[in-house]
Amino acid sequence: MAQVELAFDDRGAGDPIVLLHAFPTDRTLWADVAAELASSECRIITPDLRGFGGSPLGTDAPDLDRVADDVIALLDRLQLPQAVIGGLSLGGYVTLNVLRRYPERISALMLVDTKAAADDAAAQTRREQMAQTVERTKSTTDYIDGWTTTLIGNTSRLWRPAVTERVREWGRTTSPATVAWYQRAMAARPASFDALETCAVPALVVVGTQDEITPLADAEAMRVATPAAVLAVIAASGHLSALEAPEAVTAAVRDFLATR
Repeated sequence: MAQVELAFDDRGAGDPIVLLHAFPTDRTLWADVAAELASSECRIITPDLRGFGGSPLGTDAPDLDRVADDVIALLDRLQLPQAVIGGLSLGGYVTLNVLRRYPERISALMLVDTKAAADDAAAQTRREQMAQTVERTKSTTDYIDGWTTTLIGNTSRLWRPAVTERVREWGRTTSPATVAWYQRAMAARPASFDALETCAVPALVVVGTQDEITPLADAEAMRVATPAAVLAVIAASGHLSALEAPEAVTAAVRDFLATR
């Protein structure tokens, strides 16, 4: 086991906030939100998780524990004993892993378009099928159309063509090895409701109204499980709310930070 040294952006000054991206995106998913927050007395750190963007995949077996360890290693490199940590989708799974294994490193929690439940057997099977397909074909082409359909809300698909093209670009540039690695790692992740129930820090849960992957019911389940959680619902947005509705997500984060 070895930590991967993550590529990252670090901008602004003030309370440190680490924002973790979704599959199959990279740190630029948070670009608009990060730019706005960094202009308002926040230090925003956005890493590429291993295998995405400028970060190597490494040689570890698929396991979100390793991804969470990478994030903690980045905090250590930056000499940050604590930070607000937030993640969208896959980034939320990693955030929950950090909460479960390194709770002392989190000063506040943000869970965006994600869920605390583990995959059921059918979802695990679909992930393994995807992993095997991309390994066999050495290509992500079979899945790009599906990703643009499920990751993006109806409003974005109809009226925000740049969002669709950005997701297609991420799909084209993410390596098959990374896709396979993360499908297996996500399939094996445990449920995290126990970690939320004992969470001792403020938490923000965010969900888009058009999120078909982790809908409002998943967000509400996390809010109910977490002692000091608030819920923000983002109108006309699908699963990638930080990309589809950055202004609304930024406003929700600012409100949360102001009252925590």
